[in-house]
Amino acid sequence: MTEARPLNDYEIKLLENIQTSGFQITGVFDPEGANSPFCYSIGFTESIRQPEVIVVGLDGNLMGSMIRETFRQCRDEGLELADWAVADELLDGFPCVLRKVHPSWIVPDYFNSAMWFHRRYFGQELVAAMQIVWPCPQTALFPWDEDCPDDVVEAQLPMMLPRVAA
Repeated sequence: MTEARPLNDYEIKLLENIQTSGFQITGVFDPEGANSPFCYSIGFTESIRQPEVIVVGLDGNLMGSMIRETFRQCRDEGLELADWAVADELLDGFPCVLRKVHPSWIVPDYFNSAMWFHRRYFGQELVAAMQIVWPCPQTALFPWDEDCPDDVVEAQLPMMLPRVAA
């Protein structure tokens, strides 16, 4: 699918990264720290026929590493990104759980470049994504577990649930 306007430098680089690496990671960080940082993939749908992924609430380098390892496990080990799937080796010593992102969260605020790529490459809207949910490093509890520390719950957006308007 072609667009009427020429590609900008960011879009050109994004397409190059997907062609050479299979995906790109985009990180979004609030300079004032009011909102949790997040990173998401662009290109999983094209390269490995899996939903895009998003990680929320950790250091940018760590979130990027988690996305790269998820891609590797899908490509090399056959990991299927399904709701409640467990992904090992994304965090040292802790499993992560993949949760299906509710469609109300698939908006430009969280998936802008992935949405653009999906429209451009497939000619349709992005409709599926998975959130990589991480446990508390001290308790190994997930945000949905009773007694999970508040800071772990608050750092991760509950993207598996319908988005509540602010």
